[in-house]
Amino acid sequence: MSIKRIEPGARMSGAVVHGNTVYLAGQVGDGESVTDQCKSALAEVDSLLAAAGTDKSKVLQTIIYLSDIAYFAEMNAVWEAWIDPANPPARATSEAKLAAPKYKVEFIVTAALD
Repeated sequence: MSIKRIEPGARMSGAVVHGNTVYLAGQVGDGESVTDQCKSALAEVDSLLAAAGTDKSKVLQTIIYLSDIAYFAEMNAVWEAWIDPANPPARATSEAKLAAPKYKVEFIVTAALD
């Protein structure tokens, strides 16, 4: 089975396709607010999924890290506007220290190609 790497870099790829599954690296966004960071990160998720040949209707699982669980409701408002309501994925959300203090949210997404 072949492996396709999307936006490969020295440390990681933006996404990796193996078989009929797409694995995205953790996506963080720009902006000061959780809302802005969520919208920005999910736009990058859309872009990477498109580059892999799929879309959010095929998302299988999403793991969401929040720098403070107090952001849960604000993140959910953006998430619920973004997801395909006919195809919600399995999801887990947890509080975690992120890579840099400016980050408030990170999305890790796994999707199917078909």
